Amino acid sequence: MNADGQLVKRAIGGEDQAFVEIMQSHKVDLYKTAIAYLKNSDEALEAIQEVTYRAYKSIHQVRNSAYVKTWLIRIMINYCNDQLKKKKREVLGEEILQVQGISEDHSGLEIKDAMEDLDERSREILTLKYFHDLKIKEIAASMQCPEGTVKTWLNKALKALKGKLEEKGGN
Repeated sequence: MNADGQLVKRAIGGEDQAFVEIMQSHKVDLYKTAIAYLKNSDEALEAIQEVTYRAYKSIHQVRNSAYVKTWLIRIMINYCNDQLKKKKREVLGEEILQVQGISEDHSGLEIKDAMEDLDERSREILTLKYFHDLKIKEIAASMQCPEGTVKTWLNKALKALKGKLEEKGGN
């Protein structure tokens, strides 16, 4: 087991300093995720505080220490989706989706608008895959479903995104 794995094991065992070190090492990824969803630095900082609290309360639920980053990002995405539902708006960050054949033909704004029209699961899978560079295996572990299911959902999400872009008058 690597040093990160030992750190996670210590945090699961109740060692507060180990938990703090885990949160420190993943704070940039959590902040980027929060900004991508909430588009507001104050709200993103508040989201990090809330996710830190939620993660602290449920660190014992981490089953595989290798997926702690995925687990934390999943908590952040769930929190952000909850916040967006409260505001009755669903948006994704300003980042451009780097998918072959999509980003070349459409502006970032077009992609962002099209992603807002997708269902929550599709947005989540595209975000995990293309914004956080997670592998199918990691996404499957975080969503607690088979890898084949994630591949199917990812394929459907990409087709839906392309369809939305074509509806909006793209190539």
